[in-house]
Amino acid sequence: MPANANIPYWRLSSFYFFYFSFVGVLSPFWNLYLEQELLFSAQEIGLITAAMMSSRIIGPFFWGWLADHFNQRLRIIRCGAFLAAMSFVTVFIEQSFYWLLSAVFLYSFFWNAILSQFEVVTLSHLGHASVFYSRIRLWGSMGFILAVLGLGFVFDHIALAHLPQVLLLLLLMIWVASLTVPKPEESALPPTSQPDKDVAQARFAAFKQQLLQPTVLSFLFISFLMQLSHGPYYTFFSIYLEQLAYSRTLIGFLWALGVVAEVFLFIVMHHVMRYCSLRRLLLITLFLTALRWFMLGLWADIVWLLLLAQLLHAASFASFHALSMEFIHQNFTHESKGQGQASYSALSYGIGGALGALGSGYLWEQGASLLFILAGMAITLAFVVACFYKNKDLSNPC
Repeated sequence: MPANANIPYWRLSSFYFFYFSFVGVLSPFWNLYLEQELLFSAQEIGLITAAMMSSRIIGPFFWGWLADHFNQRLRIIRCGAFLAAMSFVTVFIEQSFYWLLSAVFLYSFFWNAILSQFEVVTLSHLGHASVFYSRIRLWGSMGFILAVLGLGFVFDHIALAHLPQVLLLLLLMIWVASLTVPKPEESALPPTSQPDKDVAQARFAAFKQQLLQPTVLSFLFISFLMQLSHGPYYTFFSIYLEQLAYSRTLIGFLWALGVVAEVFLFIVMHHVMRYCSLRRLLLITLFLTALRWFMLGLWADIVWLLLLAQLLHAASFASFHALSMEFIHQNFTHESKGQGQASYSALSYGIGGALGALGSGYLWEQGASLLFILAGMAITLAFVVACFYKNKDLSNPC
């Protein structure tokens, strides 16, 4: 735990714990639920997954703009968490394809008010101790591990039909956790409903200038490719493993193994970032991510190689996420960080994630191996872009 007693370590950590417990239930089992309980096709599953991702294209900009201009970041997070839970209730009303597609898009629009803005809150609490971000974020990984291991075992013995109730409970717990987090001191300004027009224009001009830096644009493009490459993994990994005759307990274990590796990396990441440039870490991360996707595409039926590929989740998610948060923290001012986070989220998780899920759904019949090989090729391109910008200072030594 960071030595600064003013940092609400456990309250910040509890939010990440419940948030990623929800992800730990959703990611491995939601698409299995759609396939086996609702009998949706691969294209329909891809479209529903894309709907969740696509709401991140507009949503983060909207919530980021509100948070930056009205200085009500925590209130937006709390409202977003509550409305996401209330919107998810519509899943229980009807479960036809178009109804569920609409329900998922609605809940995820509010859901997208949450994480990117909470990242800003966390970094604001940490201040100059931002390298300790990973030690708070690792509790999200712990929540994911407990959720995926527990539910993997449970769903080997009971029907997946109970999945929506579990998800709704976790959404409510996220909202409760958000109520316990205090407002960061640096944003403790009186709220205003009508920000000065000149101030708003100056803020937008500053944000635009920061956004259009070549280094920032290149990093956003790399982030887009990273999330595009995750499309096959988040959409069809569990279904892929079931086709290879792996049990749901083992599927849950494999998801958890990746996050265990992620936790260990988060624990030491602040040390690593002190002695290695962001650019060098980025190149290593992209190389290992490409290796992971090629391994899943070519050798997923070989258990020990599958285990090794899951350990590389430490690179494809944990390392890249920590680097992204530090990059945004260094390249956007406090007044622009909300929109900086929104840009990152919209272009990577929104456009990249949606296209990855949508493309995976339509290419699924060509074989899962092809999907993961294409994912590896996308990261290879990202690696080339990172190399090309070697003189544009993606480094920022810590």
